[in-house]
Amino acid sequence: MESASVRPRLAQTIRSKASCGGADPCVCTIDDPAQFLMALPQAAAIVAYHDDGLSVIAGNTRFNRALEQGRVSPADILPNSAWAERIREFIASGKDNAFFETRREGKLGPEYHMCTIGRLHSQDPAQNLLLFTATDHTNERAIEKNLRRELLADGLTALPNRTGFGEEIDDRLRNGVWPDTAQFGIIAIDLSRFSRVNESLGPMAGDELLITVAKRLKSSLRQGDVLARIGGNDFAIFARLNNGLSDVLHIVQRIQDAMGSPIRLSDLQIRVDCAIGCALSSNLDDDPDDVVRKAQAAVKIAKRTGKVEIYRNGVLKEAQRRFSIESRLRDALSQGGLSLAYQPLIHLQTGEITGFEALARWNDAELGNVPPTEFIAVAEESGLITSLGRWAAYEAAQAMSRWDAKYGQPLPVSVNVNLSAIQIARDDVESMFEEALRYAGIAGQRMTAELTESAIVADPDKARKWLFALKDLDMSIAMDDFGTGFSNLASLHTLPIDILKIDRSFVSSMLEDRDKAVIVRTILSLAESLNLKVTAEGIENQALALQLQNLGCWQGQGYYFAKPMNEADAFDYWRARWNFETI
Repeated sequence: MESASVRPRLAQTIRSKASCGGADPCVCTIDDPAQFLMALPQAAAIVAYHDDGLSVIAGNTRFNRALEQGRVSPADILPNSAWAERIREFIASGKDNAFFETRREGKLGPEYHMCTIGRLHSQDPAQNLLLFTATDHTNERAIEKNLRRELLADGLTALPNRTGFGEEIDDRLRNGVWPDTAQFGIIAIDLSRFSRVNESLGPMAGDELLITVAKRLKSSLRQGDVLARIGGNDFAIFARLNNGLSDVLHIVQRIQDAMGSPIRLSDLQIRVDCAIGCALSSNLDDDPDDVVRKAQAAVKIAKRTGKVEIYRNGVLKEAQRRFSIESRLRDALSQGGLSLAYQPLIHLQTGEITGFEALARWNDAELGNVPPTEFIAVAEESGLITSLGRWAAYEAAQAMSRWDAKYGQPLPVSVNVNLSAIQIARDDVESMFEEALRYAGIAGQRMTAELTESAIVADPDKARKWLFALKDLDMSIAMDDFGTGFSNLASLHTLPIDILKIDRSFVSSMLEDRDKAVIVRTILSLAESLNLKVTAEGIENQALALQLQNLGCWQGQGYYFAKPMNEADAFDYWRARWNFETI
């Protein structure tokens, strides 16, 4: 293994000068280098470099085992080993020492070694002797790999998570063979009403559902597509597109086919509906994270429309604004940043003010004046509608209390408060109104709950229960936007509804549109037969007011009488028109 001529020179090299207690240093010499190497805890060898070749002068047992399990001479193996090229690079660099990691295929898989090289300075300048060590890091790398896999994978479905999805995309874009005309697309999938499964059947059933959905989605993939679970009930697919949008639509159709049949959970069969949004890259240089965000923006629209949505320019900007509105609205609700405006309700036969409708208004320091149609939609989507509705009920009740204090006695007016269908489904509406009235010291008959037809149609039994509960508080119930929904007219007789509000779409044009006029008359006739009062919205001029008065309509509101106003102006308006007898 070692030449006789090398051993004496090597012995001279491995020396150290140490104090022996005298004036002259003593020289300690190790005649057998193998003894020195055996003292090291890792694989180690002394390597000679000569004539562009490498040879092992001496190696310890761990070194021999690391090379080839001791079956052949290390001197024969090293020139062809994974280490040889890194040693040659080190010699050429002129450095005194270096560190590097090597990988090679072992019997049980990849093996990793952390290696060090240091020059051994010899008395013979022609000699290139190196001390080489290699520490086995295979177990550490395996642990690191497993930890990384856990960090990048969803523990339930074994799919990539949000972070792993990003790395998978980067890997395919960086290492795949892509023609110049190729694109990639992201398909975002949101499971509709998934929370109901968890609420009704428990989290284990929800987990089983997610696993089944993941399997079905995976069956719809093409070779090279990547499926990931990027949120609780959110999935995403990375797809290579050779034919642009047509490829996306083909994948979407496969997804819809895969999810078309019900999923069996225990003794139940559950049909899972999906909202699907898609975004396409313009070229391969597009930021994948940006494309994913666009797909998620599209899927939010799909949840509202019920159709597959393809991202279009401006959608992401819209989504970002909705996010800003949500964030600012949350702060406004906690810090008192909203206000109520009050639009008068006028008795059309006497001209007296019977009450006001409370309307939420929001003028934000950063966003400016945000229309109710915009921030209420965001509130419903984000779940803030419950807090918004509670705030409106409490604030309206407190406003009446302040009016009473200013007038010296209770005002003969009521205030209408709007209820969202989502709030009705999620909140304890009865306790909300009971607390609002009690804290303000206001009688129940001075507050009216306004709700749309859809709020009743969604769950008639629940609606009937809490409607009667509100009646127990002596509150009135108004059905808003009547005529625009799909309510069963027969249910009007069984529900404790007091007022029908004719939608402005029928009222504002009834003088010019004969069909609209017929609808208004029909609603008035229906209300009379059911002993219900009617409020007409959208009265913009005197002619409309007079026509509705002649038809026997009870109450009206609109810009002809007054625009929504703040609390103080509303009180002054009522005081100025009290006992006002003309329209």
